[in-house]
Amino acid sequence: MSFTHTPAARIAETRPPSDAEQQTRVDLAAAYRLAALNGWDDLIYTHISASVPGEPGHFLINPFGFAFDEVCASNLVKIDVAGNVVGASEHAVNATGFALHAAVHVARADAFCVMHLHNTAGVAVSAQPDGLLPASQHALRFYGQLAYHDYEGLAFTPAEGDRLVAHLADKPAMLLRNHGTLTVGRTVAEAYVLMATLLKACEIQIQAQACGTALVVPDAAISVRTAEQLFDGGAVEGVLEWPALLRKLDRIDRSYRH
Repeated sequence: MSFTHTPAARIAETRPPSDAEQQTRVDLAAAYRLAALNGWDDLIYTHISASVPGEPGHFLINPFGFAFDEVCASNLVKIDVAGNVVGASEHAVNATGFALHAAVHVARADAFCVMHLHNTAGVAVSAQPDGLLPASQHALRFYGQLAYHDYEGLAFTPAEGDRLVAHLADKPAMLLRNHGTLTVGRTVAEAYVLMATLLKACEIQIQAQACGTALVVPDAAISVRTAEQLFDGGAVEGVLEWPALLRKLDRIDRSYRH
């Protein structure tokens, strides 16, 4: 994410979305709407990006200047790895803000969806020297599986991208120090559910620390075993949760599907 905006170039394309792309558009729009519903948005900033099925090097992202609760399947913008708009779109994108996402998409074959937020609890925990503590079952999902990246300033450079993906390695989630949270999913649903779990863990930690007493945490052996159980052999997360979340959205406002 960046508070600066670089106008993107435009690449001509007239093909209509495939069925797989359309489904991804619906899922990605739903993720934006759910994030807004949960209060995870930050004005018009931060992004959730997804790969376009069958189109290597093409991605979907929110139109820059739109609030998360305004995003729908049809106004998501297709871009290339440099942030250039692909095809017909009346909307611009924050190409500099996509740079962080692009670095992860390129480095990780499993990075179908990259979700980056500035949630208050996530930023607060990222600023703590010890980061996320194994103080809740939610936090134990990330025991030994949470990466950290130190703050390097507002502008995201290619060199920082190299450092960030090296720190991320093969982990599913990251705390960007003094900045926010990031999750990587093999599906939009997985990135979303991982983020929900991480933010819940951060919220629990902040609230528990407000008591001013030392936190009780499980011993290392129990933490390792619980993390393995929650990892569940690498099963894709969000498979069961996502249909329920879409039903919830549909009861509130189905316009994200448009």
